[in-house]
Amino acid sequence: MDLGDEPLDRLHEECGVFGVYGPGEDAANLTYFGLYALQHRGQESAGIAVSDGERIRIHKEMGLVAQVFDQENLQDLAGHISVGHTRYSTTGSTRLPNAQPMRFEHGQLGPIAFGHNGNLVNTAELRADLAEQGAVFQTTTDSEVIGTLLSRTPGDSLEVVLRRSLPRLEGAYSLLFITRHSLVAARDPLGIRPLCLGRLPSEGGGTAGHVVASETCALDVVGAEFIREVEPGEV
Repeated sequence: MDLGDEPLDRLHEECGVFGVYGPGEDAANLTYFGLYALQHRGQESAGIAVSDGERIRIHKEMGLVAQVFDQENLQDLAGHISVGHTRYSTTGSTRLPNAQPMRFEHGQLGPIAFGHNGNLVNTAELRADLAEQGAVFQTTTDSEVIGTLLSRTPGDSLEVVLRRSLPRLEGAYSLLFITRHSLVAARDPLGIRPLCLGRLPSEGGGTAGHVVASETCALDVVGAEFIREVEPGEV
């Protein structure tokens, strides 16, 4: 979600995020339907990032979910781990570079893609600090600031990186990240932005995987069972 610098961007609160971890599942297809259910949270752009355990692929474009994705590009997103994002329409910021999921490289963890719902209130301060360290920004979004901060935070797991970096974020956020091997969710300490956890049942009655989404309606559409809300401040 944008914070931006007026008049380039105007602040809005809603975006939609949806993530899947399901060995043997078609994560991109599930994410497509999850984003379709979250379309009311963002009509400007849509995107999905998927990991097959070896690399992360991303497809994102301006437009509605049904306009951005078709059977062909969904088939190109093979994998069992995914994060998807629908972005709220904002005046003056309808540009593809601002679309999500965004991707960054971490020196220890490799490629990471993420979706962000929320807005920070200390973006300018963080951006200035990172720029002094040599960071170069391509967008006006606070989401890129988050990715840049994480890329420069050491840690041998994403959870460690997040616990070291998230305390520097002031404001509202629900975040979903994928590495080549994992899906990780994080929610701001005040729980301002919604985020819920669900279970994908298997045919034998067990668990085929897990889903994280901005709203429970996205769990329902993919047949996931609601487990609980992600707690404020939880990673």
